[in-house]
Amino acid sequence: QVQLVESGGGWVQPGGSLRLSCATSGSIFRRYTMAWYRHSPGKQRDMVAQITTSRSTSYADSVKGRFRITRDNAKNTVDLQMNNLIPEDTGVYYCNAIPLGTSMNYWGRGTQVTVSS
Repeated sequence: QVQLVESGGGWVQPGGSLRLSCATSGSIFRRYTMAWYRHSPGKQRDMVAQITTSRSTSYADSVKGRFRITRDNAKNTVDLQMNNLIPEDTGVYYCNAIPLGTSMNYWGRGTQVTVSS
């Protein structure tokens, strides 16, 4: 069982920055593909950023150049640095883990991000 706990959400004005962090249990974190998803009001939950076990990253088009995902295998954490935030970034952000070579899919409870003036 993998437990994920997100932190760092909150309210920010347009143009501001936030850094989300996801703490992950388990001793084989380095073998997890990690991702951040966003569930915005009236929309489905979509992936915004992903980082593989080899640290290859991918981003949704809407956040490219503004968001950056990183992982720390020593601390079992994955962070999402969000810059130049816009109101459309508002939503609940979820941390996701997929252990390599499995069909398992783990989720955190989410953290709310609100971008408004």
